[in-house]
Amino acid sequence: MTLNIVLLEPQIPQNTGNISRTCAVTGARLHLIRPFGFEITDKQLKRAGLDYWPYLDVSYYENWEDFLEKNPQGEKYFFSTKARNRHSDIRYPDGCYLVFGREDAGLPESLLKRNPLTSVRIPMKGFLRSLNLSNSVAIGAYEVLRQWDYPSLSDKGELTQYRWDEEE
Repeated sequence: MTLNIVLLEPQIPQNTGNISRTCAVTGARLHLIRPFGFEITDKQLKRAGLDYWPYLDVSYYENWEDFLEKNPQGEKYFFSTKARNRHSDIRYPDGCYLVFGREDAGLPESLLKRNPLTSVRIPMKGFLRSLNLSNSVAIGAYEVLRQWDYPSLSDKGELTQYRWDEEE
């Protein structure tokens, strides 16, 4: 199963670094749409996800139209504080794309208006502005993966100093 995470014009390198780490550990594909508020070589970006970067499946696009042209398939879900549907009420299909907007502006309202059934909101107190972008991506990604029963992910940890089946 394939999960796609899309960042439309990300502005903060640390968020993109954290999101790249989430994508690497979950096997999600990361799609980055320009313009960025940083350079991919920024040390803040690399510091947040440096040792995970080799495990990342990442694609870059010049703009939204370039992204759509290269990814015509797959249902797109638009995460926004302005959406009316709860993210957890959606059944996400294989190959779906979770789309997130700029940290300072979110997704364009015109995009949300054209996609009312696939625009989703993570519930939170209404008078507060928003969650951090990297937290929102993690919440969205893990909801999809939970619905899919965490395909290809390890869900059993191991102790380093003990064994689970030993008596103390």
